[in-house]
Amino acid sequence: MSAVTQVAAGAPDVLRLVEVPRPVPGRGEILVRVRAAGVNPADWKSRQTGLFLDGSVLGWDVAGVVEAVGAGVTLFRAGDEVYGMPRFPQPAGAYAEYVTAPARHFAPSPRGLTPVEAGALPLAALTAWQALVDTAGVRPGQRVLVHAAAGGVGHLAVQIAKARGAYVIGTASAAKHELLRSLGVDEPIDHRTGDAAGTAETLRDLDVVVDPLGGSSPARSLRGLRPGGTLVSLLPLDDTFPAAEAEKAGVRAAFMLVEPDHAGLREIAALVESGRLRVLVEEVFPLTEAAAAHVRGETGRTTGKLVLSVAP
Repeated sequence: MSAVTQVAAGAPDVLRLVEVPRPVPGRGEILVRVRAAGVNPADWKSRQTGLFLDGSVLGWDVAGVVEAVGAGVTLFRAGDEVYGMPRFPQPAGAYAEYVTAPARHFAPSPRGLTPVEAGALPLAALTAWQALVDTAGVRPGQRVLVHAAAGGVGHLAVQIAKARGAYVIGTASAAKHELLRSLGVDEPIDHRTGDAAGTAETLRDLDVVVDPLGGSSPARSLRGLRPGGTLVSLLPLDDTFPAAEAEKAGVRAAFMLVEPDHAGLREIAALVESGRLRVLVEEVFPLTEAAAAHVRGETGRTTGKLVLSVAP
């Protein structure tokens, strides 16, 4: 089968399309014929650091069709359409024509979505779901701030927060504010000229902040959180993070790493099917142009998701 690997750590041009043996599902696993694979920051960061130099295939987001099931699998059968984020953060091999993984790392694809749309969802949507629901426990009436609200995780996070009954504030450039409102953002904030640091009146008394940016952003976000609020960082908290300030303010500050989640995928599918969650796909690339997809993603200016189309 065709698959994308890398020959060195570095820029996108280290990616190569190669032929590798088709995997065989083991006990408790399914073999999925990949139709689309989402492209995420985790992909190019792994490429930059050389995580896949052992010959592993890149990528985690998968949407496709079950080709075969391993011993003991009762959840799916051949022909089922599925989507998932298998094995994360271990290599999963989504940039390929076939992938194997534990059956419960997948769920039935949301009805009504194309394979490309389904392939865009798993990692970003599970990150948003686990941050808002599992980690922060967002409740109706709470004030939620989502940074980078038009991005891959952000545009899904604002919709999930809204579906949970929250009042949602989102940061993005002014050109994207109309889009944010269409997704359910109550107050868009221009991250270039507005005060997204948490000191403006509109950013006080926050209950939850979801921060995919890192750097100095988590520390600034603390100022807008009420005592008892939750800051969920999607990047590891480093030595610059003011842990003492968070403790003094009575704020919970957590770094969250997304996990494979069959139940979460089913909840996300239910939101999609009820019309409360839609995924935005900015651009689709063939598998042969995975490097171009990485170049596009690394600009940091995409709205929604980038996706590789693997098979019809």
